[in-house]
Amino acid sequence: MSTAIWWIRRDFRLIDNLALSAALNAADSVLPVFIYDPLLVGQHAPRKQEFLQGVIRGLAAQIAAQGGRLILREGDPLQALHNLRQETGATAIFAEADITPYARRRDEGVAAEIPLHLSAGVTAIPSELVLKADGHPYTVFTPFSKTWKNLPLREASFTAPSIRWADYPNLSSLPLPKTNPIPLENSLSRLMEFTSSDIYQYREQRDRVDLNGTSRLSPAFHLGLISAAQAATLARRAMQQTDDINQRKSAETWLNEVIWREFYASILYHFPFVHKTAFRENYRSIQWRSAPQDLSAWQQGLTGYPIVDAAMRQLNQTGWMHNRARMIVASFLVKDLLIDWREGEAFFMHQLIDGDIASNNGGWQWTAGVGTDAAPYFRIFNPILQSKKYDPQGDYIRRFVPELADLPNKFLHEPWLMSQQQQQTYGVKLGDVYPLPIVDHYEARERTLLAYGNASG
Repeated sequence: MSTAIWWIRRDFRLIDNLALSAALNAADSVLPVFIYDPLLVGQHAPRKQEFLQGVIRGLAAQIAAQGGRLILREGDPLQALHNLRQETGATAIFAEADITPYARRRDEGVAAEIPLHLSAGVTAIPSELVLKADGHPYTVFTPFSKTWKNLPLREASFTAPSIRWADYPNLSSLPLPKTNPIPLENSLSRLMEFTSSDIYQYREQRDRVDLNGTSRLSPAFHLGLISAAQAATLARRAMQQTDDINQRKSAETWLNEVIWREFYASILYHFPFVHKTAFRENYRSIQWRSAPQDLSAWQQGLTGYPIVDAAMRQLNQTGWMHNRARMIVASFLVKDLLIDWREGEAFFMHQLIDGDIASNNGGWQWTAGVGTDAAPYFRIFNPILQSKKYDPQGDYIRRFVPELADLPNKFLHEPWLMSQQQQQTYGVKLGDVYPLPIVDHYEARERTLLAYGNASG
């Protein structure tokens, strides 16, 4: 019987997996393999490591329930795959193509020596297919999204395939992680539940940091517990299944967020240099401040701006942050503190469970005004107004900045407005229980406008 290797990278799912389907079609049985690549896994922060280990345990449990065994190896992927082919006689290797610079170099190196068949799947529509009429890639989201929506979308699958797992009882494998398994089917269930109900309130609720108005599926997207095609298919179905124009617009708003993910993947695919520097050449010379104390205060959630501190503490405590909050803290770091956006990008990648290179890079460059976005650099979020608008009752702040929990709303967003007597009344001594603001927003805004203006000429 012939055997094909299914090389799992960030496609931890059995349903709607084109690489797995191709392996099933090419051989009598499939051997599922995950390789701990030290160049990737070694960079993960503890919380992200724990999430990955839980996902590995979850997939291993699914495969074991069907009579198979997930093989775990570590080291250089090419050498590990060479060894597996020799040990099993596998005819070919099947994997899901990725768009990151490292992944593409890795796969080119493997394909030069052994048969490697790559399938689409990281994005719903492959990045190389969403192009202008002249064959060049898009660098602005709106025309990209229009073209994306007019291209044929593969109808995703939602039923488990019949899989013939390879049986090599003596094949060596690393022990399974001791972390609790993450039931992978929960992510698909959550996606289906969200797109059948909550998606219709998404447009109104998505920016409220105090509400559960988003799908919370970004970690599942990142490791491929669900496919982008499944998300896009269900979003389009949600748009078609309602006669209410507001509900349809709400579902389309969520679909647009899926397309933003596709757009940033396309940017990284076509312009891999953005991983290291700004997309816009004229903003590569901004004179950033070297301010390690300010950077540390931002990282720890001790800036004196409650909405910023709540968001950063949510990140540090949970490994996740609301998207609106991500924009607020990113703007604060770059535009209020005038600290290089790459410092924030790196910190997010270290902390976020859903840390996706393309989306994280795109988001930071968007906020910094140095990326593909057409908005001017003088878009600077006012953290006070953002706080009052998107956390109106202060529930988010009270949850993550508990030392301010007893403050009334009129002081919660701007505690520095309290008098000494009021600080005593509420038990919040500024500079002691809670820090004073590390920067004046309005003065910082002028400093940033000057720095960007000098860089842009």
